[in-house]
Amino acid sequence: MDVPTTDPVPLPETPDLQGAYPRLGDEQVQILSTHGERRATRPGQVLYRKGDERYDFYVVLAGTVAAVEDEDDGVERVVAVHGPGRFLGELSLLTDQAALLTAVVQEAGQVLAVPVGRLRELVSQDPALSDLVLRAYLIRRSILIELGVGLRIIGSRFSPDTKRLLQFAARNLLPHRWIDLERDREAEALLSQLGVRSEETPVVIWQQQVLRNPSNAELARTIGLLDPSSGPISCDLVVVGAGPAGLAAAVYGASEGLTTVVLDGVATGGQAGTSSRIENYLGFPSGISGSELAGRAVIQAEKFGARINVPAEAIALERRDGHHVVKLDGATSISARTVVIATGARYRRLDLPRLEQFEETSVYYAATQVEARVCRNDSVAVVGGGNSAGQATVFLAQHAARVRLVVREDALVRNMSRYLVDRIERLGNVEVLLNTEVRELLGDDTLQALVVEDSRTGERRTLAARAMFVFIGVQPHAQWLADQLALDDNGFILTGTDAAGPNGAGQPGHAGRRPLPLETSRAGVFAAGDVRSGSVKRVASAVGEGAMAVRLVHDHLDQVGGPEQ
Repeated sequence: MDVPTTDPVPLPETPDLQGAYPRLGDEQVQILSTHGERRATRPGQVLYRKGDERYDFYVVLAGTVAAVEDEDDGVERVVAVHGPGRFLGELSLLTDQAALLTAVVQEAGQVLAVPVGRLRELVSQDPALSDLVLRAYLIRRSILIELGVGLRIIGSRFSPDTKRLLQFAARNLLPHRWIDLERDREAEALLSQLGVRSEETPVVIWQQQVLRNPSNAELARTIGLLDPSSGPISCDLVVVGAGPAGLAAAVYGASEGLTTVVLDGVATGGQAGTSSRIENYLGFPSGISGSELAGRAVIQAEKFGARINVPAEAIALERRDGHHVVKLDGATSISARTVVIATGARYRRLDLPRLEQFEETSVYYAATQVEARVCRNDSVAVVGGGNSAGQATVFLAQHAARVRLVVREDALVRNMSRYLVDRIERLGNVEVLLNTEVRELLGDDTLQALVVEDSRTGERRTLAARAMFVFIGVQPHAQWLADQLALDDNGFILTGTDAAGPNGAGQPGHAGRRPLPLETSRAGVFAAGDVRSGSVKRVASAVGEGAMAVRLVHDHLDQVGGPEQ
């Protein structure tokens, strides 16, 4: 590799980038030195390469080290240059994923190399160091996502599989660059060079590998995301669902000594992970994106020893030899003494002709950077009157030429927080349509327009829209449990006294006692968050229920003999 000659990248000045490249204090360097090794460096020396699955935490003591994106075609791009006092790496170092950049010495000097295992021990004991490193790594990951570093996804914007891969990458905070076959003139030439036929798209390029229309699981294995394919696992607690409730249960379960495994079929963060900014969550006065909140929770859970598997979709729950067995798609199963179901809820679908056709290309149930890129400078519609619809409207207004918010109620304040209503009213490119419902979708292969109807007058209008975002209430993700646990009439999981059998007695397996407050109709199986009947659909309440579920898990284990040692 050639020695980069680019001048050092200046520290970011914008508020959202502050903290990406901090300098460690002398005392922090001294503490790290007792756990690492000082090494002399020379120009051009590579400390680790893109794709390396194991590498150390490096602190630059003297000289400079560049973080470089080295593409397969030989093109190199310097992302940042680190001088004395700075540390290398980004989020992949803490999540056991492959390195996304190559670290190469520019100016001779010295580095301190600390094994990752030692770093994890240190950050668990030193809150100041933990916060400094974690914050920097999260911001650096955001920078890499904006720069399009990492995976290359080549596919048509009209392909459902392109949409699937882009959403999987975005939901899992995987830096990537999308090359649209419909708009990039060089895309066809690139596919020809790779020997890929058009019917084999979309393709994913990672290092020297070319994946032809990979499944989410195949992509996850390739880039180093954990998956449960190593065979049966036995643990104290398995958490199904990695939204706010599930991640809270993972943090509290692992930190309190329970061997904890977390499963999710798509990504960490759940429904909250698709929110561009949560501004009414306690402790974050300037707001926090759902993906950043989830990222912090994942690091926290893994710090305490929780194992998080994504993608890993639960398809059945069984009882075997006194344990609960969660069966996964792909014939793998996990045995646990207790289970917390935190699979959340999904937005309901509109009852419209041709909806399924347009869902493949133009109808979305989340508003992230992926969707924003697809509809940039277009007219779009958001359907719904709650906070999720409001957050999506505010976010999309920054990217789309025009946003129409279609609301069935007669006022936004019916179901939306006041701060969001005020913000929407100040946006010049947003039109709010009250007392209005969508009646028809127009277009050939992709959405072109909506037909909406005023519920008071019956008048119909046709609105130009290249994409429609739907946030109209939720349905629980509990279908896979229908014959295993007691559900209410809407499919949400019953817990506590609601899950009790006739005359308030416990179901079989409860040994004659009433179910605990978040316990389901099966003893030792708990439900938390949006999937639970009667839950408050808010991030804070989901986190609280996840924590409370672990407390009740301990109560249950005390009755049956405590956690396994």
